[in-house]
Order: sequence, then C-alpha cells, then structure tokens
Amino acid sequence: MVENKSKFTIEDYQSDFTFKKKENGLNIEFNRVAFIFFVFFIIYLIYTIHLIHLGSQNNKSENINNLNTFQNPLYRADIIDINGNYLAKTVKSIDIGLKTSDVINKKKLLLSLNIIFPDKKFNEIKKKIENKKFFYLEKKISEENYEKIMQLGDKSLIPEEKVLRLYPQKNLFSHVLGQIDDDNNGISGLEKSLNEELRNSEDPIRLTLDKDIQFLIRKELMKYQEIFKSKGSAAILMNVNNGNILSLVSLPDFNPNERQNITNVNYINRVTKGTYELGSVFKAFTFASALNENVIEPETEFLDLPKSIKCDKYRIGEYDNKIPSNLTAEQIFVRSGNIGSVRIAQKVGSEKFKLFLENLGVLNNIEFDIDEVAPQKNYNFGKCRLATASFGHGIATTILQLAKGYAILSNGGYEIKPTLIYKKKEINKKNKRILNKGISKKVVNALRKIVNTEEGTAKFADVQSYEIGGKTGTADQAESGTYSEAKINTFASIFPTSNPQFVFVVMLDTPKKSKDYYYKYRHRKGGWKGTLYNTAGWTSVEVAGKVIDKIGPILATKYIEFN
Repeated sequence: MVENKSKFTIEDYQSDFTFKKKENGLNIEFNRVAFIFFVFFIIYLIYTIHLIHLGSQNNKSENINNLNTFQNPLYRADIIDINGNYLAKTVKSIDIGLKTSDVINKKKLLLSLNIIFPDKKFNEIKKKIENKKFFYLEKKISEENYEKIMQLGDKSLIPEEKVLRLYPQKNLFSHVLGQIDDDNNGISGLEKSLNEELRNSEDPIRLTLDKDIQFLIRKELMKYQEIFKSKGSAAILMNVNNGNILSLVSLPDFNPNERQNITNVNYINRVTKGTYELGSVFKAFTFASALNENVIEPETEFLDLPKSIKCDKYRIGEYDNKIPSNLTAEQIFVRSGNIGSVRIAQKVGSEKFKLFLENLGVLNNIEFDIDEVAPQKNYNFGKCRLATASFGHGIATTILQLAKGYAILSNGGYEIKPTLIYKKKEINKKNKRILNKGISKKVVNALRKIVNTEEGTAKFADVQSYEIGGKTGTADQAESGTYSEAKINTFASIFPTSNPQFVFVVMLDTPKKSKDYYYKYRHRKGGWKGTLYNTAGWTSVEVAGKVIDKIGPILATKYIEFN
C-alpha cells in the first residue's frame, strides 16, 4: 500500500520498515531546526564542561587555601633580622590521620593509598589499620597529595590543621629567640617577652641583629672555646649611639627546633642572666667617675704608691709588681694598677662612686627586651667595698650592663637603652647626659693607649685600620666565700676611637692555657707559641681582635655612621 496524502512516504514490505523524506519545503525546515538544536546542545555541553572545570579549580584552590592560609589560634608572627632574614617562622601544614573504625573497604583504600604514596610500607599500614584505632598516615602533607586524598572522599581519612614554629638558623640565635611550649606560648627569650605581640601581629617582628655578623662571632667564639677549653663564653656587639644590638652570643647554646630543658644552668644566657665579678674592666668606671667629679685629670700624679694595702682583714696587692710607684691617673688606668685605682676611687668617695655606677646602669636593674635578665644586688658601699669595686672585685654585674656602661663612656656621655627590637630613628631626640662634656673623649683616649702602647694590657687587639680601644679584666671566681683559681676573663672594647660607633665585649668562663696556640702581634713583628698567662690579655683580647678583624669590613660598609 502506498499512500501519498502528505508530503512524506511510508513503504511497507513484508518485514522492513523505512522512513523517507521528500525533498520539499517541510524537509528543509526540519533540517534547519535540527541543526539549531544541535548547536545549542554543543554550547550547553561546552558550558557544562566549563562549569565542572571551574568547580574543580575552585576545589583545588580551596584545598590549597586550607593548606596554606587557614586561620589558627596557634599562629605567631615571624621574626626577622635587620636585613629581613627569617629567624623564626610560622609554617602552616596539614597532617592526615586515619580513623580505622570508619574504614569501609580496606583493600580499595590500601590500593588508593599505594597510588598516592608509592614509597610507603603498606604492610605496616595494613597492620596499623588492624591493630590501632587511629594513626597518622602522613604529617606535613604536600599540596598535591592533600588534593588527591580529599578526592578519595573516604571519611576514614581525617585532615588535621597544624601550625609549626620553625627556627631556620637553628642554634645561631637560640638565647635571644628562646622557646615555645606545646601550646605555642613563649616560655623564654623574645618568644616569651613578645608573646602577645607575636600572637596578634600580621607583620614580622624586625630585630636589630645581623645574621652574618652573628654567624662570624659565634664561629670565632666556638673556635677559641675549644682552644682555651673554657666552660662557656659570651659576646655582645652594640651600637654606642642608639643601643641597637647587632649580635648577642652565649655558649653553650641549643637548637630551639628541639625542645630543651631551659632550667639547665649550661643553657643560661651568659650575656643577660649570668652575673660576674668582672675585674679590671671596672677601672674604666673608676677613672671616668673621678674625671667626672673633677677630682683628677689624666695627668694628675699619684706618688709613692705601695705594692699592697690592707682593708680590714684582707690584703689588696698589684697583679704585676713591676708597676712603678709613681704614676699619673691615666698611667694607672693604662697599666691596670690596683692600688692606684683604689686611690682614685677614694678621691671620689663611696656614695658618689656608687651613684655613678647606678647612673651608668651597671649596678641597678636594667630594662631589656627579654625577661632573662639577672636582678641586681643592692651593695652597701663601705670603705672596703669602695676599694675592691674600684678594680672590679666584690661587686658583680652582667655582660649586658657592662656593655651599656662602656657605650655611655664612649658616646659622649649620653644615656642609651640596649635593644634587640628595630625601631625607626627618632630625629633630633636628645638623650639624657650622664657624663660632663669632654669626659668621654679623655676616657676613649686612655682606652686606645691600652691597646696600642707597650704599657697597655690589650696589645693583641690592635687590629690595623680599626682604631680599637678597650680594657681587660681578669677576675678570680668567687666560691664558698673565697676565691678559686678559676677565672672570668673579659675584654670590653670600643671602636673606632676617633669616632666611637660600637662596643664589643668578649667574656670567657674559666679558660685554660694553650701550649699549641700561636700568638702574633698585629702592629709589629714577632709572636709566641703557647699561652704565657691565663689572663684576659692572652685569651679574651685575642678572641676580640680576631673577631673585629673579620666583622670590621661588614660594619664599615653597612653600619658605620659618619657625623
């Protein structure tokens, strides 16, 4: 049967069925509609694929964001040095835990994990799944693997957001930075004293310390600690004009990335926490106080000085019997005379001398950026205390306070506050004057002679081109109400003496002689093999000279200011 009523034909043969379109107007119209439908379908398909892709990208972005920028109450701001090097840094990470009770298909999970972590031992993972309720599959997971884990959609895999506190410089700044506890609270150093600021600041805390200088000083201290077999050592480098500390080293130190027992006496900050009788470095204060009180001039003569004097039941003698009996005030200071220093202090008087030391910040409690600062004892200055304090015995202070005192002696006599925290320079700020005008120059001139003259005790520190001045101090350590043979050897230096910029103090705790070490003068020919005397002039002075020789070029190019 053939029927042709409409504009298409149906043909029926036994078991076949076909559909044929006639080439007419309706057929063309149908093709056009189909084509348009097809175009819209393709557009829809492309759009759908695009949305899926965007969703995938958003998920990836979200995963990365979760890994890198999530907010955590344990967050702490970074700490950087003067040049922007990281000293302490907060690192955000995610640990992946596995809750075994939520595992649905163990074989499938292990297969998936094997693909993501091909290097893991899966027999051990299998045993943990069978025997443990929970374990960490991967700590500090990478962004790539975190994304793969999340795509598994397995509820047994649990991400835990973590905040880590890392110290990239390891031991280098341990005593300054301090440590944190398991709750990310600071328990020592700047981590403790700046705890709230570190928790709330979005910007890094910038310090005055210089990583390169710190490295060089610590390296030399460690080297000479081995040479002289000292129990410990310390050094501080500070700008005399603004109190900025460029380096603070205390040995032994520790790696703050590994939790330490900070109560261990071996890990105290010897610059700020340790108090020592520092010996003859105090003679600079004795000399300066008398100049400041106008009771002497550098050329004032002291005649018929005895080799020893008695104070109560104690006898005070010279460290060197070759010291002449007739000396000027400056010569007493340069040659480090004990008896002459007593006579100079007696001219000042107990009350005025004590007040002078307090004004310098040597004998009173000092405000500092970290909490580990030793409290000061309130000394009663009688005639014997005055006598022994004049040459640095019977009276103790910290290396930090000694450095502050020498900074004031050399900067024109102005008050400064030692600091580790960088602050923008305040223009035209006038600090309190501690010394009368002109006193600082007289003290600095004498300090220079201690280094560059034959009579001085610090000739090994006469580094060419750096104009170093300073004073040695060799003190017997107090022990059970008496003094032992163990010594605290100190050298307090300032440089350059023509325009003082820095104070550098080196302290060695109980150094010993070295028979193999070779000494060489820097300003003349000759030297010695082996330590002749177990004194500061042969230990701390040598270390300071070596250090300044190495850090001098850095300081000259980066930090020295010309007035």
